[in-house]
Amino acid sequence: MTAAATETRSVVLERDLAHPPEKVWRALTQPHLMEAWLMKTDFEPVVGRRFDFRADWGSVDCEVLEIEPNRTLSYTWAAYGLESVVTWTLSPAGAGTHLRMEQSGFRADQEQAYQGAGYGWRKFFANLEQVLATEETAA
Repeated sequence: MTAAATETRSVVLERDLAHPPEKVWRALTQPHLMEAWLMKTDFEPVVGRRFDFRADWGSVDCEVLEIEPNRTLSYTWAAYGLESVVTWTLSPAGAGTHLRMEQSGFRADQEQAYQGAGYGWRKFFANLEQVLATEETAA
């Protein structure tokens, strides 16, 4: 097997948000808030917990890999032959939060999934910013 056959790519998005990490964390980990910006889910912030995201186009099978409240959230993301990992990293930035999302594991033969993820995550980020602007994510 050549090195090129095993190389993978990542979709990375970063945003500076005018909200504290605790508020962003709630939007990333509370199922009713996740549904408002991402998809319906039975997520629970417990390492090893299996959950899924559901949308009209299908579902994504996931498992929580890492939880560090208000700092790091990582889970597998498996759908339509794609085996990837989504990692959220929150860093304080002034009065707000620097949010970084990386979805890693796209193989060279998964160009459509890679492009689709780039488009999809930009849309989800816009939705997330709208949810964060509401009082619903307040403590």
